[in-house]
Amino acid sequence: MPYMHSQNAEHLVNTYSDMILRISYMYLKQTCDAEDICQEVFIKLLCGDYKFESSEHEKSWIIRTTINACKDHLRTDIWKRAVGMENMPEIKAPDEPDSELIELVMELPKNYRISIYLHYYEGYKVKEIASMMGKSENSISAYLSRGRKKLRLMIETDSE
Repeated sequence: MPYMHSQNAEHLVNTYSDMILRISYMYLKQTCDAEDICQEVFIKLLCGDYKFESSEHEKSWIIRTTINACKDHLRTDIWKRAVGMENMPEIKAPDEPDSELIELVMELPKNYRISIYLHYYEGYKVKEIASMMGKSENSISAYLSRGRKKLRLMIETDSE
């Protein structure tokens, strides 16, 4: 019998919202955009008739959908429109990163940043990340290797 996601919206939000926000923020570097993506993913999940084989399948679908929504967002012209600061509502600044390492990870190029996050913070294997990001396993391995190398250089530079 296929695993069906919980119809309880509160359960879904409690289970996945932090992960969706972190992934979206890694892509978009904007708290308000990450919140929009989070809402978009939940609406898609709750309004769709998705049947998942397991909770891991559900989580993988949510990560893939989050990444796709971020890519779609970056392709639109809406985010490029400028508005004078006087017309902007006050926006909450993103929470401070948990550590200096997160700050350094956020400075990496997007593919390195997302690969490192999914591998080290969410615990996914290279093959799974490749599937989620629509890239080859070799590309993901290269992103991880290059990202670690850049982080090492950044840490060494900071400690001098």
